[in-house]
Amino acid sequence: MKGAVQQEPAYVIHRQPWRETSLLVDLFSLNHGRVSLIARGASRARSPLKAQLQPFQPLMVDWTGRSDLKTLIQVEGRHAPPLGQTKALYSGLYINELLLRVLPAADPHQTLFAAYIETLQSLSSLPPGADIEPVLRTFECDFAAALGYDFAWDLATDTGLRVEAGNEYGYDPGQGIVSADEPGALVRRLPGSALLALAEGDFRSDDPRRTAKRVMRVLVDFLLQGKPLHSRRLFSQFVSSSGRTP
Repeated sequence: MKGAVQQEPAYVIHRQPWRETSLLVDLFSLNHGRVSLIARGASRARSPLKAQLQPFQPLMVDWTGRSDLKTLIQVEGRHAPPLGQTKALYSGLYINELLLRVLPAADPHQTLFAAYIETLQSLSSLPPGADIEPVLRTFECDFAAALGYDFAWDLATDTGLRVEAGNEYGYDPGQGIVSADEPGALVRRLPGSALLALAEGDFRSDDPRRTAKRVMRVLVDFLLQGKPLHSRRLFSQFVSSSGRTP
């Protein structure tokens, strides 16, 4: 069969009705990156595909087609813990929307695929009331790295000097952490002590957490290039009264 792919590990990141009885499904797959395909007859009442093609569930997928829009042949589900908490669910929707809106089609990212699986596992295992932001910030860093926007928290790229705890710094999506007087910085007054803590992997303490959120919000918006994220609005409407959003 021309253009056939078999037993491809994948996750549904978005789906919508297609014509009268089918679904248009966007997948994030291990070896083929983001893929769009038609699941014919999937919206019929008796079709098992509608229940199988759910977000956050690991799948093994067969498809065919040489155009950008493939045709689903078969799908097998694998068990995974559900994202039971509201915060975890909407955080999952957030990372799915990032993949859908930013990741180029047919561009494999095996390392990011592994990070995605690890993120879903972390979200599903969070105890009630746990801080979800470190999980999101970690995925955002992995996501940025996959797209070529990785940076070191403890290095000012414009000067080549290491960050010092007592100084303040800026952030430029095209450069990373920069000195305080760099004109291209979109974020300013980042405390050096917080940046050094982030370089050590501390996304939980108050100052590092706030600093990481400021930086990653700007980077994500830069990558989106003006595209809105509906999941942010949903998160702010339905998730806890803590006021924290992705």
